[in-house]
Amino acid sequence: MNIRRGRNRSIRIALTASAAALSLGVLSACGGAESGGSADGKLAVTASFYPLEFLAEQIGGDHVDVTTLTGPGVEPHDLDITPRQTGRMSEADVLLYLRGLQPAVDKAVDQAGVQNTVDAADLTTLEAHGSSSGDGHDHGEEEGHDHAEEEGEGHDHADEEGDGHDHGEEEGDGHDHGEEEGDGHDHGDSGLDPHVWLDPVKYAELADGVGEVLQKADPDHAADYRKNAEALTGKLKKLDQSYRDGLKNTDTRTFITTHAAFGYLAERYGLDQESIAGVDPESEPSPARMKELQKIAAEEKVTTVFFETLASDRTAKVLAEDTGLRTGVLDPLEGITDKSQGDDYLEVMEANLAALQKALGAK
Repeated sequence: MNIRRGRNRSIRIALTASAAALSLGVLSACGGAESGGSADGKLAVTASFYPLEFLAEQIGGDHVDVTTLTGPGVEPHDLDITPRQTGRMSEADVLLYLRGLQPAVDKAVDQAGVQNTVDAADLTTLEAHGSSSGDGHDHGEEEGHDHAEEEGEGHDHADEEGDGHDHGEEEGDGHDHGEEEGDGHDHGDSGLDPHVWLDPVKYAELADGVGEVLQKADPDHAADYRKNAEALTGKLKKLDQSYRDGLKNTDTRTFITTHAAFGYLAERYGLDQESIAGVDPESEPSPARMKELQKIAAEEKVTTVFFETLASDRTAKVLAEDTGLRTGVLDPLEGITDKSQGDDYLEVMEANLAALQKALGAK
């Protein structure tokens, strides 16, 4: 069942800040450098983790100075914010984050008072995939989302949804994440999956929203931001086409991965995601779940158990050994390291497609 949540596409702008709150916040550069108001006159943008950093860099171009809170090799779910980082955030011109993914960031953002604060969850809709109990059982076809087999649909969900993200009027709940989610990391309890960037169509929605907020924050360069956003969404449209074509005909539709990060991707292309853990990579699977996965692997002709670049591969390898399956890498793109199968989002997504084609027996 899909759970829609969101707001008006017009980005949430945080305008409530006291002098005390402005002294708090979060800001650090990738790899440990810091930023807070660009010394060279560029727009200072802080992104909470890599997928949002990539958007800011691609859309902002030479007009922005982008820093990220989550350094290379750091698992975003586990990020801790230091007091020094917290004290720098209020100097950012724009803050991009995704509530529900990183509890330490959520808490700091709520105190920061940065004028142009954008929650990426407001730029699209979040849905339910997997479970914190580790059932990780997400079937795109069962939910009526067999996009790979719907000829002529084109998968343009932005168009299907009509007005381009006017979710606030649809839901009418004001999207108060703080009240809904407590510490910002109970997506396991609520069932809402934050991994929207792994669906190229939803990621394009985020790109549109980031482009809009940069235009508002720096109107002198609005035309460049608009042009860059359009160029990026064009690349994402081609990526979506590659996935639809590449995964249209396969021997099996089921894949097994470490944690339920690929629910949106599975739903988009009519695949079945079976995860060892739930949406939180730190959750431990039960013996019953491991036994269930062995049965699923046999019934669905699964060939590969995927592990990730930033999370432990221990349970994936155990399952592969028990079932006689291969192992491979399917990257949730929560960060880029020297182990990544590419230098940026687009390259890693292409590598993920190749890995899925091999594992699923694409024809």
